[in-house]
Amino acid sequence: MELIGSTRTSTYARPKTSHFLPAISTMASSYRNTMNPGANLWKTSSYFRNCCNVPTSASMQRDNLELVRANTMFYPSNRTILSTRFTPEEWYKSNQNNYRESESSRKSAERLRRDTIRLMQDKEQLTRRTQENSSKNIGERLNNIVFWKSELTHEIENMITEIAALTEVKRRLERALAETEGPLQVSQECLYHREKRMSIDLVHDDVEKDLMKEVEVIRSCQERMRRHLDRAIAQLASNRAAQHELERDMSDKVTAQRIDDRCHHLRNTSDGIGYYRGIERLDPSLSLPESWSKFTDDNILLSQSQRAASHKLRDEIEVLLNTTSNEMWNQFNSVNVAFTNRISETSDAKNSLHTHLAKTLQGIFQTEMLIESLKKALRDKQSPLKVAQTRLEERTRRPNIELCRDNPHHSLVNEVREIEDTIQKLQERLMEAESTLQILVKTKVTLEHDLSVKANSLFLEQEKCMSLRKSFPSMPRLVGYT
Repeated sequence: MELIGSTRTSTYARPKTSHFLPAISTMASSYRNTMNPGANLWKTSSYFRNCCNVPTSASMQRDNLELVRANTMFYPSNRTILSTRFTPEEWYKSNQNNYRESESSRKSAERLRRDTIRLMQDKEQLTRRTQENSSKNIGERLNNIVFWKSELTHEIENMITEIAALTEVKRRLERALAETEGPLQVSQECLYHREKRMSIDLVHDDVEKDLMKEVEVIRSCQERMRRHLDRAIAQLASNRAAQHELERDMSDKVTAQRIDDRCHHLRNTSDGIGYYRGIERLDPSLSLPESWSKFTDDNILLSQSQRAASHKLRDEIEVLLNTTSNEMWNQFNSVNVAFTNRISETSDAKNSLHTHLAKTLQGIFQTEMLIESLKKALRDKQSPLKVAQTRLEERTRRPNIELCRDNPHHSLVNEVREIEDTIQKLQERLMEAESTLQILVKTKVTLEHDLSVKANSLFLEQEKCMSLRKSFPSMPRLVGYT
C-alpha cells in the first residue's frame, strides 16, 4: 500500500462483484467461530428476529439453544453438563481471531475510505477541469465568433459603401443617357431642316457628312451606355445578394454569440440549469469548425470579388462617360465648324451674287440704252438713204445722152450702198444687243433665284440649325452631373 499524500493514484484490488464493499460471505468469518458452529449463540433471539423476517431452521435451532441456556440458569445439573463445551485456549483463540478480523476489516475500511476520498477529490478536480476546459472552449468559440463578426461587419460596411457608389454612378449614367436624347434630336432636326434647301444648295457637303456622323456617334454612345447600364443593374443585384448573405451570416452569428455567451456565463449555482437526459447523444450540428469557418470565409471572399467587379465596373463607367462626352463634344465642335464654314461660303456666294446681279442690272441698262441708240441710228439712216435713192431715181429721168454714168452717179450709188450696209450692220448689231439683253435678263433671273436659294440656305443654317445647336448640353451634364 502506498503512502498517504503520494502523487500517484492509489490502487487496490476490487472484488469481482458489482459492489465496492466486499461480499458478505467474506465478512462472515469475522463473526463466526470456524471451529464451533455454536460460537455466535450469545446473540439474543430478538436480533435474529429483527434481521430475518422469515424463520429458518438455523434460527429455530438458535432459539432452542437459548432456551437450553436459560434452563441451565435454573437447573445446576444442566449447567454442569454444558460447561465443558469450550476450553480457554479455544476462547482465547477465538478472541484473537476476532481481533485480527476486526483489525483487517478496519484496515480495509480505512483503505477504502482513503481511496474513496481520493477518488472523489480526483473526480471533483477532473469535473472542474473538464468544466473549465468546456468554458475555455466556449470562450474561444466566442472569440472566433467575435472575430468573424468583425470581419463580416467590416465587409458589410464596405459592401454598403460600394453599393451606394455604384448606385450613384448608375444614376449618373442614366442622367447622361437621358441627356444624349437632346443632341440626337438636334442633329436629326438639323438634317431635316437642311432637306428644305432648294435647287443647287441641296449638296452633300461637309456639314451633312458631319451631321450624319454626329448621329452615328450619339447612337453609338447611347448603345454603349445602355450596355453598361444593364451591367450596372446586374452588378447591383449581385452586390445586394452578397450583402444579404453577409447579413444573414451576421444574424446567425449574433444569435450564436448570444447563446454561447449565455452558456459561457452558466455556473453550477446559476438559475435555469436542469437535466436533459440523452442530450449528449443528440448531434444536430450541420457543420464542422473547418466548414464553419470556410462558410463565412467564402461569403467574405464572394463579397470581396463582387466588390472588385463593382469597382472595376464603376471605373469603366467613369471612363465611358468621359469618352462619350469627349466624342460627342468633338463631333459637335466639328459640326459647328462645318456649319460656320458653310455659312461663310454661302454668305460669300450670296455677296458675290449680289455683286454680279448689280453688274448684270447695269449691263441690262446699258444694253437697253444701246438698243435705243441703234434704233435711233437706224431711224437716222432712213433720210439719207431716201435722199440718195431719190437723187438716183430723179437722175434716171435725164434724157438721152444725159444719162451719163458720171461721178455723181457713182457717188450716189456708193452712198446708197454704204447707207444700206450701215443699216444692215446696225440691224445686226441691234439683234446682237437684243440677244445680249435677253441673256442678261435671264442671268438676272438666275442670279435672283440663286440669291433666294442662298438666302433660304442661310436662314436654315443660321436661324434654324445653329439656334437649335445652342441647346447642346454642357460637358458636366454629359458625364451625368446636374
